[in-house]
Amino acid sequence: MKRLIPLIVAAALSACGADVASSAATAAALKKQELEQGKKTQDMAQQKINQAVEQMNQSAQNRENAADK
Repeated sequence: MKRLIPLIVAAALSACGADVASSAATAAALKKQELEQGKKTQDMAQQKINQAVEQMNQSAQNRENAADK
């Protein structure tokens, strides 16, 4: 009986450790996914900004050309 209790305690504690490790791995995977999604969002926003700047430059160029005529 004296040997059985430490074995039960050790088994219970090792299961908790596996749970913690599994939870940490899951949290890390979720964080990685969030970071990747954030990067995609940032890239899309940068593309839209670049398009808007290009359109503004074209409009300014068109106005200059119209003023020169």
